[in-house]
Amino acid sequence: MQIRTENREKHLAYIKETGVVSQAGPLLDDGGDMCGSLVILDVEDMAAAEGWAENDPYAKAGLFESVELIPWKKVI
Repeated sequence: MQIRTENREKHLAYIKETGVVSQAGPLLDDGGDMCGSLVILDVEDMAAAEGWAENDPYAKAGLFESVELIPWKKVI
C-alpha cells in the first residue's frame, strides 16, 4: 500500500495529462477488499496501450504484480 500511496498523485496527474483513460477503478474480492485494478483506455492500438501502461507512475514504481492488456471494442 505504501507504493500506491507514495505514487498516487503522480498516477492521477498522468491520467489527467494523457487524457486516454475512459474508466478506471479497483477490482474487489468477495469480501469487498481491493484485489486489483481495471483501466479502460481510449487509444488507437495495442502499442499505444502498452506505452501508456509502461509509463504509468504506478507501473514504474513496481506497484503491479502483473499487467494484462486485452483488446476491447466499444459497442455501446
